[in-house]
Amino acid sequence: MNVYTGDKIRNVVIMGHGGAGKTTLAEACAFLSGVTSRMGKVSDGNTISDYDKEEQKRKFSIGTSVVPIEWEGNKINFLDTPGYFDFVGEVEEAAGAAAGAVIVVSGKAGLEVGAEKALELCDKDKLPKIIFVSDMDVDNANFDKVLEELTGKYGNKVSPFMLPIKEGDKITGYASLISETGHKFDKDGKTTDCDIPADVKDSLESYRDTLMEAVAETSEEFMEKYFAGESFSTEEIRAAVKQNINEGLIVPVLFGSSISCQGVRTLLEDVIKYFKSPDTRKISGTNRKTNETFEADYDESKPKTAYVWKTIVDPFIGKYSMIKVCSGVIKSDDTLFNYDKDTEERISKLYILRGNKPIEVPELHSGDIGAIPKLSNTATGDTLSTKATPVTFTPTEISKPYTYMRYNAKNKGDIDKVSSALQKMMQEDLTLKNVNDAENRQTLLYGMGDQHLEIVQSKLQSIYKCEIELMQPKVAYRETIRKNSDVESKYKKQSGGHGQYGHVKMRFEPLGSMDKAYEFEQVVVGGAVPKNYFPAVEKGLAESVLKGPLAAYPVVGIKAILYDGSYHPVDSSEQAFKMATIQAFKKGIMDASPVLLEPIASLKVTVPDDYTGDVMGDLNKRRGRVLGMNPTPGVSGKTTVEAEIPMTGLYGYCTILRSMTGGRGVYEYEFIRYEQAPSDVQEKEVAARASKLTDEAGED
Repeated sequence: MNVYTGDKIRNVVIMGHGGAGKTTLAEACAFLSGVTSRMGKVSDGNTISDYDKEEQKRKFSIGTSVVPIEWEGNKINFLDTPGYFDFVGEVEEAAGAAAGAVIVVSGKAGLEVGAEKALELCDKDKLPKIIFVSDMDVDNANFDKVLEELTGKYGNKVSPFMLPIKEGDKITGYASLISETGHKFDKDGKTTDCDIPADVKDSLESYRDTLMEAVAETSEEFMEKYFAGESFSTEEIRAAVKQNINEGLIVPVLFGSSISCQGVRTLLEDVIKYFKSPDTRKISGTNRKTNETFEADYDESKPKTAYVWKTIVDPFIGKYSMIKVCSGVIKSDDTLFNYDKDTEERISKLYILRGNKPIEVPELHSGDIGAIPKLSNTATGDTLSTKATPVTFTPTEISKPYTYMRYNAKNKGDIDKVSSALQKMMQEDLTLKNVNDAENRQTLLYGMGDQHLEIVQSKLQSIYKCEIELMQPKVAYRETIRKNSDVESKYKKQSGGHGQYGHVKMRFEPLGSMDKAYEFEQVVVGGAVPKNYFPAVEKGLAESVLKGPLAAYPVVGIKAILYDGSYHPVDSSEQAFKMATIQAFKKGIMDASPVLLEPIASLKVTVPDDYTGDVMGDLNKRRGRVLGMNPTPGVSGKTTVEAEIPMTGLYGYCTILRSMTGGRGVYEYEFIRYEQAPSDVQEKEVAARASKLTDEAGED
């Protein structure tokens, strides 16, 4: 592939709902540009983008793939993203690397939640966008209906740039809104000129009038011309439209069929015409030597900088750091500095990845996307620059995972293998977290949803040859007391020779704070218990609070007071006093009205206004307490419901919320405190944990 300068490059992310045809569109673009001699199919598992075995097995994209093509002397880096919500991190990374978006909407299914979320992300990242209505050759596809849905939701800023020309029910061509010309689809998506039917002309004029109003508003000169009744030239319209698209004031709507390549050429031409090239865009970081703003602006004359927007760790093709060059020209044999890791990285080779196929290039210019193999210390979100001008760019904001499951290696000999494999997968996927919950003796896997975790499990087996079991996580209950108790305990053992003797009298009372497990105080007088045994008593307490006598959960918020006891000058020992304390603890806690504490989370659920009633009703079923509702800042038509809820009520909540809101609801939570569990919850848990009280290891 040729080397391109920034003025000839477009970086475009393809987004939309799962199954809308994003990968097929990328395949059509590759075919039309001559990258492939025949189009692959998702159903056949032979597309450029979906090279991963899991993608081929499941027939949908899991990761973002880069499909660079050459078109009319330009290079377009298409970033084909997944459409399923569990892989939103991949979409966010790609959007952060792109400068424009093509949002694919199915002409049959219409506007779906995946497309809505894509449009929201584009607005958040200030990405210009084009909507491509796909599958127009499929029965029941209806462009007018899709356009009505789009304009109904987003208003007149959604503007068709082409209208269908039909023969019967079949679309045979299109009328261009800008040039007012008709085009008939030919073989391989090419077109020939044709007349515009009278019924299409009426719609064309109506939509064109609205578009001309938007054109007129781009300058005073155009406004005067518009009110004077003068026509705009095609060049003037395109210049004004380009400005409006890049400012987010107009969202063009195109249509076609990726399988037959209809409308795809027009899409490629419009991507070149209307999306800005990197050399006309701004990007800034921080010069870490001076702490001043570094205006990179994709300027080739400035010091070399590149942002790592994604990492690929594949057992078959190796590790690649996907970079976007922000300034300068990166060349093979360069040595770049990673300020975040305080290390230098030697670049042996530079590649452009097309799917999983590396294409070696001698250099990458500002604005281009490429890949560097085998960087040892560099991760996603890092910046590479020169040591003389160390620069960092703000990392792309990635969604936080809230769905988690407990897991165990099926084969205990694979524990290290599983850990190593997950470490590699987490380099690729920033929404995957592996957490060792030592306190509750469990390992947890966090992801964006149940399907995400299921695919991780499948990948571990198919790629890394190790298996894990996914289970419901243990809830981190705690135990405490509500009343005071006064107990006495003697530990006495005689087995020939020196015996064991320890005798303590202790009081237990609520500490008044759950921030620490216990507080130990001794008020012994007269040497009833010698001072040198006080540490043994405290050691007995420290061991005892790890596993309470009520349900074998850790104990918090107690005060233990040693006030009396006795000792034997020969038989007493630290071990004896420790054991006497452990016995006193068990009796003392059970005599002081022990209760179970459950973890409480602060929850925020953001949903379209229509779903707030359903969400609040469901939270009540989960023992949640709704604290209030507020309009979501910066987003019209959405409400954030704030509540407090037991952590047990959040298990499986991701799936329930998606089902309840058609995938439109999102949530976040954080642990805030422990609270006494209701009596029915306590009784059920105590009964379930009865066997743990006799199991000294206390393991599940």
